[in-house]
Amino acid sequence: MCRNIHQLHNFEPAATDDEVHAAALQFVRKISGSTKPSQANQDAFNRAVEEIAHISRHLLEDLVTTAPPKNREVEAEKAKARSAKRFAAA
Repeated sequence: MCRNIHQLHNFEPAATDDEVHAAALQFVRKISGSTKPSQANQDAFNRAVEEIAHISRHLLEDLVTTAPPKNREVEAEKAKARSAKRFAAA
């Protein structure tokens, strides 16, 4: 489940609210062990996603780095290359 959580820090343009929310959703799914909570747990699940997204946004805003911002397309190509190498037929 957590393979969909990607690094969001130090990209230009900065991570969108949708990206932060998607990462928070994947995190909550992982720690709860549920991709779709029951109706009894839906409110707690949604609240956790919103709170984690909120604090994640603050974290991203507060982090400081001297490294140049990363390019999303370049990083995606690197990830594809790693995946192709990892899953290449042996």
